[in-house]
Amino acid sequence: MDIKSALAARSYETARPATAPSPLPGGSSDDLLGGFGQIVGEFAQVLQRGEQTARAALVGKADPHALVQALAATERAVETAVTVRDKVVEAYQEILRMPV
Repeated sequence: MDIKSALAARSYETARPATAPSPLPGGSSDDLLGGFGQIVGEFAQVLQRGEQTARAALVGKADPHALVQALAATERAVETAVTVRDKVVEAYQEILRMPV
């Protein structure tokens, strides 16, 4: 199954709830890092739910449909993380190529 990175990122974005993020107290320049921490937390939760569903399916406590959904969500999250990582590395390499 060949899924393009842009499609994976778009699919993950539409799967996330469309709620506005709550502002952090203080309103300082830490807003960007606070948002990043929230994204990392959501990523970890998706992975944990996938693992829990897989364990439950192994012992017969979860239906196969739930397992497939959890694995698809996990796959989208990992592909999105890899896409973001690749873009960051590409940007870093582009900065290194700039003449000083």
